[in-house]
Amino acid sequence: MFYSGDDILIKKILLFSCLIVLIPFIIVTIFIRNDEITFNFSQNSVVRVYREDTNEINEVPIEEYVVGVLAGEMPVEFELEALKAQAVAARSYVMIQMERNIKKDYDVVDTVMNQVYLDKEHLMSVWQESYTDNINKIKMAVLTTKGEYISYEGKVAEALFFSTSPGMTENSEDVFTNKVAYLRSVESPWDKISPVFTTSTTFTLKDFYSKLGLSYSDTINIQITSKTSTGRVKKIKINNKELTGNYVCSKLGLRSTFFEIIQEGTKVVIKNKGFGHGVGMSQYGAHGMAKEGYNYQEILKHYYTGIEIKNFNIE
Repeated sequence: MFYSGDDILIKKILLFSCLIVLIPFIIVTIFIRNDEITFNFSQNSVVRVYREDTNEINEVPIEEYVVGVLAGEMPVEFELEALKAQAVAARSYVMIQMERNIKKDYDVVDTVMNQVYLDKEHLMSVWQESYTDNINKIKMAVLTTKGEYISYEGKVAEALFFSTSPGMTENSEDVFTNKVAYLRSVESPWDKISPVFTTSTTFTLKDFYSKLGLSYSDTINIQITSKTSTGRVKKIKINNKELTGNYVCSKLGLRSTFFEIIQEGTKVVIKNKGFGHGVGMSQYGAHGMAKEGYNYQEILKHYYTGIEIKNFNIE
């Protein structure tokens, strides 16, 4: 059949018009959903999760477990790229725990002892009408990083993370025992957006001494005898009694070991900076980086020095 030039032009116009109509429909169909995203698992890897409240052990597919950790460990309001970074970090962490605990009854506990894990029933009761939107955002972060983990020199990296740094993360050996090559101190200026970047706590002099197990005195003599490279308190003398920064932090309920103690008459004011142990990825730092346009891989490579991002589904 022979078509004239005008016929061909008309057909092109009609085809282009159809595409203009269909493309928004396709985008809406793919990305705007009223139902909850479901996973299609390609492997049988399950995490044995010990539930502290019920003393039960639940077997949870690894990607579903990462969803529950993401919901428990990072605010759903965070940027998607920050959530993706957290998903990869959480997956890496549990992979190590699964290997370490292979001969035990369970791999992880569902609390801060390992990673906070929240199941669907709990999230539905908390989020209520926002459940579908929230869980789909989290599942999108998990789906788009499915199988990805942090690797260092061919081994799964222990991807530690915490809430907020005081502007720098810590070297692992300054907080824990071992020096780990990829857990190095790095700058993290984005943490200033955190609501707990700086906090202040006030005690009566009597309560201050009581909580620390020290004898009462009208005056406090403070001498910091050891600090980390970023200024966290490792050891401190209070009225000639040497204590660790971790001990003071724990007994006084402080958010981090980056603190300053100031006596104001019969009161003690403690100024705190940051929240958490300070090693690895700062969550608010990741959120701040994402807000500035960094993607999740850039975020992970900033906080974990010299790492690679690999995928166990394709290796």
